Amino acid sequence: MIRSDVQLMLDVKAGDQQSFELLLQRYRTPLVNFLYRMVRSRERAEDLAQEVFLRVYRAREDYEPSAKFTTWLFRIATNLALNSVRDHRYEKLEISMDAPIVADAEDGEERMMEVADEHPDIEQHLVDEVRKKMIRHAIEKLPEKQRAAVLLHKYQELDYAEISKILQCSESALKSLLFRAYETLRVELAPLVAQSVKH
Repeated sequence: MIRSDVQLMLDVKAGDQQSFELLLQRYRTPLVNFLYRMVRSRERAEDLAQEVFLRVYRAREDYEPSAKFTTWLFRIATNLALNSVRDHRYEKLEISMDAPIVADAEDGEERMMEVADEHPDIEQHLVDEVRKKMIRHAIEKLPEKQRAAVLLHKYQELDYAEISKILQCSESALKSLLFRAYETLRVELAPLVAQSVKH
């Protein structure tokens, strides 16, 4: 039987090291992907993910299942990511569009293309790659809090209640945050939409 996140965390609290390993396996990839999209550095994303799990482990004895485990996990991750973005704001933006993204099960958007034996449609693949880069770049340009909200909403598929707890704001404040973010993205990505209409 698959144990829930809360059950695993309660087992960790009771001293079961293996349950912590299971949580790590379950959430490491989505967490690193989320952090990478926030801080745009693979190395920093890995370091921050390690710090998130370290904080979860340190807090195990005080853990109370009052909120969903993912809400707690992503609140820690978001706070660390926002601090990291602010700390590194003036460093040269390290955007390596060719850096491989760790593909997680839910994230078809970033999955690396597996080349089959028959010749894939190279042109379509290139168009898809350009589109993905444009979308990533547009999300990167959003203010940090809007970026976090969009990533949690679209990529992590969390609901408004969870995201507002993570970002520590009301649901109505979150909705206007997301509205502004999606409005910015709509304007930014208008050429992309126009292009796909032509084809």
